[in-house]
Amino acid sequence: MPPDPPILYSYFRSSASWRVRIALAIKGIDYEYRAVNLIKDGGQQRTSEYKERNPMAQVPALVIDGVTLTQSLAIIEYIEETRPENPIHPKDPVARAQARKLAEIINSGIQPIQNLSVLQHVEKLTSRPESKAEWGHFFINKGFVALEKEIAQTAGKYSVGDTVTIADLCLVPQVYNANRFKVDLDAFPTIKRVAAALAELDAFKKADPVAQPDCPEDLKP
Repeated sequence: MPPDPPILYSYFRSSASWRVRIALAIKGIDYEYRAVNLIKDGGQQRTSEYKERNPMAQVPALVIDGVTLTQSLAIIEYIEETRPENPIHPKDPVARAQARKLAEIINSGIQPIQNLSVLQHVEKLTSRPESKAEWGHFFINKGFVALEKEIAQTAGKYSVGDTVTIADLCLVPQVYNANRFKVDLDAFPTIKRVAAALAELDAFKKADPVAQPDCPEDLKP
C-alpha cells in the first residue's frame, strides 16, 4: 500500500504555516490540510488535543514519514533534506548562508514580535485595542529597515540571486503582514520588487491564504 499522505495542521493566514505550504508546493508534495482556527473558541491551537502535537500551541505541525514535526524552518529543512529535488538551498555555501540569514531575520527578528499571541498580550496590558496595530506596524517597519539593506546586497530576481530560496518562503508571508499593518512598502523597494516577482510563481499562488480551504469567503477576491 502507498504511504499515507502528509498531514499539515495549518491556519490560512499563519506566516509559519504559509512558509511550509510554499515548500510543499515547490517540492510537489501532496498533503491533507487540517485547519486549526487561531481565533475561534479562544484558539483551537490551545486545545489539549492539539497541544499533544505541538506543545507550543502554534501552527504549523506536519505529520510526515511517521513523525510529527513543528517549527516552520525545521520542517522546511527536513523537507529539503529528504526531498532534494527542486532545491530551496543554493549549492554555493555563501549564498546558502545568505539565504538562511534573510530567513532568520524574518523568522526570529520580525515575525515573532508581531505574532498573534504577542499582539493579544499587548492589548491586554494596554487595554487599548488600537495598540495591536501600532505595535505590529512599529516592529515590522523596524525590521524591514534592516531587511531592505541586507536583501539589496543579495537580490537578483529573488531574495538571493535568480532562484527561489528559503529566504523567499519567509519573505512573502511577512510582506502580507506588512500590508495588513499598513507599512509603507514604497520605502522598501527591493523587498517590494522581489515579493511581486514571487507572487507570480505557481507554488506561491497555491500556498496563498486565499487558496486555502479555511479562508473566509469574504477575504477571497
